[in-house]
Amino acid sequence: MNLYPKINLQKLAQIFIVFFKLGPSTFGGGYAMVSAIEREIVEKKNWLTPSEMSDMVSIAGSAPGGVAVNSAAFVGYRLAGVLGAVTAVFAITLPTFFIVFVLSIFGMIFKDVPKVQAALRGVHAAVVALIIVAAFKMGRSSIMDIATLIIAGSCVALLLFTEIHSLVLILAGPLAGILIIQIKRAIGIAAPTEKERQIDKPDLNYPEYYI
Repeated sequence: MNLYPKINLQKLAQIFIVFFKLGPSTFGGGYAMVSAIEREIVEKKNWLTPSEMSDMVSIAGSAPGGVAVNSAAFVGYRLAGVLGAVTAVFAITLPTFFIVFVLSIFGMIFKDVPKVQAALRGVHAAVVALIIVAAFKMGRSSIMDIATLIIAGSCVALLLFTEIHSLVLILAGPLAGILIIQIKRAIGIAAPTEKERQIDKPDLNYPEYYI
């Protein structure tokens, strides 16, 4: 296995441009950026399939660090190895760093201005909408039967109504999935791990991408 593939400057440039554009164009970070990342990586560039995108989000959410940065590292590594991962992470964080730096200065100066406070409340509401849409789109590819629905519903209930740490659920989810698959196969029940691919339909323009 070649651990040091030939450097493809054109591919690295494409990776940098895509993630540099994603960094400042989305608000909320993390799961709020999933829809925008999917639109660029899956629909426009065809770098990943929808199934691979779902797997990537699961891995990125389970690993330490921000989901958006982990996703960038995943895609960059998939396309151009370690150098691609470094390029993607640098590109997605660079514009955001400068934006946050500038906003922090203005925030300290104008933090008590009523219009600024009202604008921030509007951003908070938009971020909630982005996260809900991202969760819905992930659910369509992740929830495929009663078992996965029960796992997802149980995790939501535990997060809302108990003080259990999210790390426990992240570790318990895969274990529950493996156990259910093994039980189904032991008793002769079909246990698919992915949804059947359907004929692609024209996608609607997702409004959250333009927020």
